[in-house]
Amino acid sequence: MNKLILLSVVSLGILSACGNHNDETKNETAAVDTSLQYFGDSLTQDGAIPSTELSAKMEGKDSMTVKLTGPIKEVCQKKGCWMTMDIGNDKTMQVKFKDYAFFVPKDANGKTVVIEGVAFTDTTSVAELQHYAEDGGKSKEEIAKITEPEIAISFEAHGVILKK
Repeated sequence: MNKLILLSVVSLGILSACGNHNDETKNETAAVDTSLQYFGDSLTQDGAIPSTELSAKMEGKDSMTVKLTGPIKEVCQKKGCWMTMDIGNDKTMQVKFKDYAFFVPKDANGKTVVIEGVAFTDTTSVAELQHYAEDGGKSKEEIAKITEPEIAISFEAHGVILKK
């Protein structure tokens, strides 16, 4: 009989402890920052430099691994499969996503992001520039004005944090 009472008390204690643990877990979940959306590989905002500083950091380099933050200028309106960011001096940088593994929301224009990956100097052909202009919703007249390839800084992101 004493064993039965002891077993009941121990079982009750274990169930109570489990119940309290679940409440703590619920409280931790409620504390998660819902103003951020994550895409691709996980990353943090720590150590991100403003995208407008990238050109100066790239001087004399063909490529570099870097974490940047800044506003999105444009997003592919077909799928969200690329975006552009301001890199200062009236220039933008094309950002693609590693292995085409993730996209960003098509309505993310103007929102701030943190991206991590590889920045590199690249030549973009006229056909590709026209394709991006079409995906970006440019008019046929604007697309027809693209007649020269572009040498510019591009970026392959393996992770993105979008601030809502």
